[in-house]
Amino acid sequence: RINQRGVTMELKITQSPVQQQKLVLTPEMQQSLKILQMPLFELQQDIARELDENPLLEVSPEEENEEGQEISGEKEDLLPERLIHDIVNQNEPAEFEDSRERMDPLDFVSAKATLKDYLMEQLLSLHEPQSILSICRYMIENIDEKGYLGCPVEELAMELKMPLDRINYALTLVQDFEPVGVAARDLKECLKIQLRKRLALDETMDRIVDECLELVAGNKVREIARRLNVEVEKAGQYCQMIKTLEPKPARGFYTGGSENYIIPEAYIVRNNDQLFILMNESMLPQLTVNRNYVDILRKQEDPEAFHYIKTKLNSALYFMKGIEHRKKTIFGILEKIIELQSEYFRKGESYLRPMTIADIAASLHLHESTISRAIRDKYICTPFKTIQLKDLFTGGISQAQTEGNISSNLVKLEIGKIITHEDKTRPLSDQDICEVLKNMKFEISRRTVAKYREEMEIGSSGRRKIFL
Repeated sequence: RINQRGVTMELKITQSPVQQQKLVLTPEMQQSLKILQMPLFELQQDIARELDENPLLEVSPEEENEEGQEISGEKEDLLPERLIHDIVNQNEPAEFEDSRERMDPLDFVSAKATLKDYLMEQLLSLHEPQSILSICRYMIENIDEKGYLGCPVEELAMELKMPLDRINYALTLVQDFEPVGVAARDLKECLKIQLRKRLALDETMDRIVDECLELVAGNKVREIARRLNVEVEKAGQYCQMIKTLEPKPARGFYTGGSENYIIPEAYIVRNNDQLFILMNESMLPQLTVNRNYVDILRKQEDPEAFHYIKTKLNSALYFMKGIEHRKKTIFGILEKIIELQSEYFRKGESYLRPMTIADIAASLHLHESTISRAIRDKYICTPFKTIQLKDLFTGGISQAQTEGNISSNLVKLEIGKIITHEDKTRPLSDQDICEVLKNMKFEISRRTVAKYREEMEIGSSGRRKIFL
């Protein structure tokens, strides 16, 4: 081909080697990343599946666990056994006792347990005749996914061939269990059980529950006051009390359905003003390799059988290595989080500092995507409550009179307080809340207020308004 200057040019297609760096994820690496990303309940299922599919993988006998014999090497204790024993058994200082009193008891119910398991545990503390305990067990088995008794007491009496008064007596025992409101026969009874526990079920409240629940849902306080002949302010107080009750006592418990449930990865324990990490290792079986197959592999002469056993052996070893890598990675992340957020774990939510995934990744010399995978859908038990790990990673909000940043969680906390104490007949708009925050020296936009309010599942001013 001739160009404009009359020079002949020839085009040729040739091949030449070019060096490129490209990361190729091996199946083993992909499996390790997959294990790292799994929450504990999914990992339990994955382990069960591997045990079914791989004959070389098995659960260590208890005797081997106790003697510390493991084919994959000696297990590293995350805390010395003696120290764990001391933390659990010694008399706790008053400061730790105080923090535990502020905890929700349900935070420390094993998330693996169903509501029925929890009720059965409480049944063990009853000192009643065996016939009554049998009725209670039968009732617990008939509690539905909302926490309500799933069949009429008359039907239970017929099925069990028991007098109705015994059935009703057993029902009062089960209804006295935690969570409050469990084994109620309908919504009204569920609410009354909770109000009775709070010593708040007077004659007026009883009538509101029986006759006015739809009016309560519609914030029609003036109509309630007129119908029951009480002052509007008093009717509003009754309505606010009812709105604090739990209509579904089983909420937060695993019901046996397909939905996921929570198992904390670790417990953050405070002892003598020191913070310790106790990994929740008891939720996973200790795995090892079947030694019989290893012996067969050494003596195997059949190439096909040799290849099969060797493939399964490698798969078992990589699987166990992936679980160990997951444990060490999460533990390392928790160590860094405690280092950065020690005041939060000692004093509570308002002391949460801004912290990003990049901060943790840099300090551990890991990629941000690794940290993101490791904290995804993971929970920990703190001295105050059970939280998602991702909730500790927050953006920063500038504060007018201070240097640096404060946690967005703190801003949410203040927004919640402002809305709690607002006049419900004239609720604050997002712009109003923005102005209040500015007076508190928080520089934050109306759009950010709306975003945080929605994340907190708080309605707009129109939805919060009570009509009198």
